Order: sequence, then C-alpha cells, then structure tokens
Amino acid sequence: MSANRLEARRRRHGRVRKRVRGSAERPRLAVYRSNRYIYAQVVDDVRGHTLVAASSQEPDLRENDLNVATAAQVGARLGSRAKEAGISAVVFDRGGYKYHGRVKALADAAREAGLEF
Repeated sequence: MSANRLEARRRRHGRVRKRVRGSAERPRLAVYRSNRYIYAQVVDDVRGHTLVAASSQEPDLRENDLNVATAAQVGARLGSRAKEAGISAVVFDRGGYKYHGRVKALADAAREAGLEF
C-alpha cells in the first residue's frame, strides 16, 4: 500500500474513531485487513482490553488464501467466541476500509454467529 493510500485510510479510521467508542456493555469490533491476513478483535476501550480476537493467521486458517470465504470463517469464529465470553452486542469499527468484500463478509458472519450491530 502506498504511503498516500495508507495515510488516507488512517484519516478515515480517525474520523470513524471520533464517534465509535467501545464500552464494557457494548465493546468495539475492530477489523484490520492486510493483503495476506484479516484480523478482528472485540475491544473494551474504557479499560483498553481486548476481550476476544480471531484472525486468518490461526493454524487451521493460515493455509487458506485470504478471500471472502476465509474472512467469513474469521467472522464466524469471532462471533462464537464473543458469545462464549458473554458478549452479545458490539459497535462495528471497519478500520477505514470500505464496507465491502472481505470486511462485509466478516461482519455478516459475525452477525450470523449471534453478535448484534
């Protein structure tokens, strides 16, 4: 990613983060997408703690190419882990990325797994 594209994404993410804050009652589901992997974590911004996380770097997903199907598996895994941790509602932080493709697939799979946002 060129410096200008990276800087533009960081500016967009900053604008989103001005309004999106995670709390203990409704933590933030943050997404980071690289060219090779996708990461998602549920964060309590008040305490500064990651409550649950999932990524395509986990051993059984690592061999898969990063595509919409892999992103959906990460989202489903994150949703089920969040339910086990007693988290049912989150606010979605797309990280400055378009809500399209892999980011959308992750979000939809997390919703199907029981997260509300």
